[in-house]
Amino acid sequence: MSDPAAGAPRRRLFDQRAGAPTLIGIGSRFEGTLEVRGPMSLAGTIIGDGSVAGLVSIAQDAHWRGNVRAHAAVIAGQVTGDLTIETKLEIGKSAVIRGSVRAHVVAIADGAIVDGAIAVTGSQPIIRFEEKRAPHTDAGG
Repeated sequence: MSDPAAGAPRRRLFDQRAGAPTLIGIGSRFEGTLEVRGPMSLAGTIIGDGSVAGLVSIAQDAHWRGNVRAHAAVIAGQVTGDLTIETKLEIGKSAVIRGSVRAHVVAIADGAIVDGAIAVTGSQPIIRFEEKRAPHTDAGG
């Protein structure tokens, strides 16, 4: 018997999120230290450091000014600060990161800007890819 998933295309990290995320929507702003116990979607602005126990998704028009720690991340917007990701970091073509990046696996789309050092903690080299679909522009996915 064949495995039906064997021929299926690999899903992007954003598509693999589970559960209802904490949302900071378009036009919203949060200042302070943020701690999230599950996944999170940012479409507004955060000023301050944060820790996300699940996947953090930063939409194209979103901006996080502060240091970010997360289990996994998909970045399409701006981060001004250091990123520390336990597992996989996917950086979309519209992303602008001004700070150091540290993750087990790093995938960067053509056109993305990372102005800082990149440290890969896993054995795989940095993965380069071409973004083939429009980035998420809102917190709804």
